Amino acid sequence: MRHHPFTADPRQYARNVARAQDLVLAGGRPGTAPRPVISQSWLRVSRQGVDPDRAAVDPVSPGDLEERRAGCGLTRKAVRTLRDGLVPLAGDTGHIVVIVDADGLVLWREGHPGVARRADRLGFVDGACWAENTVGTNAIGTALVERRPIQVHSTEHYARNHHEWSCAAAPIRDPRDGTLLGAVDISGPVSTAHPAILALVTALAGLAEASLREDHRCALDRLRATAAPLLPKVAGPALVLDRSGWVAAAKGLPPVDRVPLPRTLNTDRIWLPALGHCTVELLPDGVLVRPVDDERPAVARVVLDPGSGGRPSLVVEGETGSWTHRLSPRHWDILLELARHRAGLTATELAARLFGDPSRTVTVRAELSRLRKRLPDLLDHRPYRFRDAVDVVIRD
Repeated sequence: MRHHPFTADPRQYARNVARAQDLVLAGGRPGTAPRPVISQSWLRVSRQGVDPDRAAVDPVSPGDLEERRAGCGLTRKAVRTLRDGLVPLAGDTGHIVVIVDADGLVLWREGHPGVARRADRLGFVDGACWAENTVGTNAIGTALVERRPIQVHSTEHYARNHHEWSCAAAPIRDPRDGTLLGAVDISGPVSTAHPAILALVTALAGLAEASLREDHRCALDRLRATAAPLLPKVAGPALVLDRSGWVAAAKGLPPVDRVPLPRTLNTDRIWLPALGHCTVELLPDGVLVRPVDDERPAVARVVLDPGSGGRPSLVVEGETGSWTHRLSPRHWDILLELARHRAGLTATELAARLFGDPSRTVTVRAELSRLRKRLPDLLDHRPYRFRDAVDVVIRD
């Protein structure tokens, strides 16, 4: 992991960054003093109207805080992993540990009592929102925007009353579908800053995700036990899925790991990109899905969304709901070309556009084969193209 630039000469680095921030607040560009991730964050929060001299927030009520804790998606085991791994060390080294939800709201804060009192004066308390668009550039808010670990030191903070702090945060994702659940942060006075803190919070966030992954594996095992006596009695092909679409058991269908489901299952018949029209029956902690023959058009629209932080996706909007598919950069490039050329492209034409080499048709055909298996009702071939009935929108 690359060291933070403050390690070379912390005081000089802080002075250079402070001068760069003055340029941004005057309406200029920050130049080369802060790292790109910091200058980009400054520009974001400046456009959002965050006041660097009044970046304070009122915490939510105790009742609302308890609701946010219960609904954040972090299990007790995952939270305990973070607390046990960080709180004792934070108390010994003059830091506090903060766990936030996906909106940047502080769910738990523990650590050194003296540093906690300083955080109280800053408004950095349970129930406060520490998102970028609320308090400006900081490790928590910027890590949530960038979706990667980040350390923010001293004058890199947008709010001037945060300049005496150094913080490191790492995002935590739901291993079932990649959804951002929140972040874990270690914060303290600038005198306690050390580049190893970033590696520490990153490692603990990974352990929390591993705990969630193990919980999910156990839940799938329980669902398999439910499915074992059920599937033999079902006529025709069927799948038993958990509510996130992970396959617990299958009968008469090619093996797949996951079938994305709409967020709400309010109908007994839905359309799924990988299976077409299906009937749905709710089970304890899961669903029984059975494909059915149906010639009705299923897909109304497809939206290609570049996302933020290099995380493109394809959103399928059907008559019974919508589904989001995360795309690899290569699959994004292929679908973007097909969206721009609705009449279709041959493998040779795609290879020339994607790689500048028309001979790389084997790679193109392999990738299109994977895409067509995932999205059989959307794509056609000879030439490769979106089906005529599909309305395709490219989001800016």
